[in-house]
Amino acid sequence: MGFLVLPEIATLTTLQPLAPPRSRERELRTVHRTPVHEGLLATMLHPLVIGLGRSGAGLHLRALAKARDAAADLFATGPPLACDTDPAARRAASDVRTVDSVSAAAELVDPESTVAHVCTPPGERVPVLTELAVHGIRRAVVEKPLATGLEDLAAVRQLTAQHGMDVVVVAHWLDSALTARLAALVRDGRLGSLRAISVAQHKPRFTRSAAGGQHPTAFDVEVPHSLGLVLGLAGPAELLDADCTDMHCDGTVLPRVGGARLSLQHRTGVRTDIASDLTAPVQERRVALEFTRGTAIGHYPISDRDDHAQLVVAGRREIFRDDALTGFVLRAYRDFHREFQQEPGQDCGQDLQRDRGHDAEFERQCEVVRLVSEAKRHCASAPAAVPGADGALAGAAAERIADHAR
Repeated sequence: MGFLVLPEIATLTTLQPLAPPRSRERELRTVHRTPVHEGLLATMLHPLVIGLGRSGAGLHLRALAKARDAAADLFATGPPLACDTDPAARRAASDVRTVDSVSAAAELVDPESTVAHVCTPPGERVPVLTELAVHGIRRAVVEKPLATGLEDLAAVRQLTAQHGMDVVVVAHWLDSALTARLAALVRDGRLGSLRAISVAQHKPRFTRSAAGGQHPTAFDVEVPHSLGLVLGLAGPAELLDADCTDMHCDGTVLPRVGGARLSLQHRTGVRTDIASDLTAPVQERRVALEFTRGTAIGHYPISDRDDHAQLVVAGRREIFRDDALTGFVLRAYRDFHREFQQEPGQDCGQDLQRDRGHDAEFERQCEVVRLVSEAKRHCASAPAAVPGADGALAGAAAERIADHAR
């Protein structure tokens, strides 16, 4: 297989779901659908990419193409289907069928064999998932973060429970070959006990931040990747401290999207520090694990242009291929596909284990949202200074970040 499943990571969560386990019963609406043989489910999955921005067109469609090359038996024949309300985005997409809405897409596919990739801005998670549920599409791969605040998170939980939706959040760092090596170091004790983790996720993001409407604060951009990673490596944690800075460029101030920093205390005794500077001149995705007898430093691939990672332990550097997003997509589709292979009413230990793994991953991403929301509330209580701004502007910035913490 071209992916790594880390059961030791999947079992670290101790969170209890707020809703009962998501039902496997299907509550399908009456919609026009591609015919399937009576009593049988289509065994090939139809990708539906919702949103053709950087994430949808630049990452998900590319990963789907690679995954199809690696495991064609998982995917329906023909190009993927995608929808976007922007005609320019639809025209720019290649090797894909495009429509302008989820409802139009639902007319072209069997909802029961469709996997929706939700690549719209974070603030649109609830309406998009609601529309998918209305059309009977209950399997979704959702870009991080799962929600931008606790109110939206509660709504997502309600949707998944009410409609039996199987929602998988894009947390592909946990499918990374680098993460597997780091987890092995934590597990085998070769460097002693883990004491601290530091993560740096830096990149220049001036143009996309100035465009607005995508991510409300710097906490919503890169930090969810880091949080999912450290919760997997060191277990559940609580917030110690957080800070958020403004972005300054050409005399313009963009509140709360310049950078983010937070510190965590894990129940295992490990301390984590995460920093993300979105005004940095260079891009970096670096993680350092401090043990009692040494340090391991990992560098994740910085973009889809080069999928190599690096790990330095005791002065020895390893360089290796690490296409984690494609591995994540393959694992998600293999899990979805296994559900099609069982007879109606049949359940087995493997499926139960898969469901428990999905629930653990889902709960970890809910915990990511909780910690990010706490960090936003912490920052809202101490508004960032904006040079030359009056109190009204600073107060508006604080109110804005507080709104996104709810």
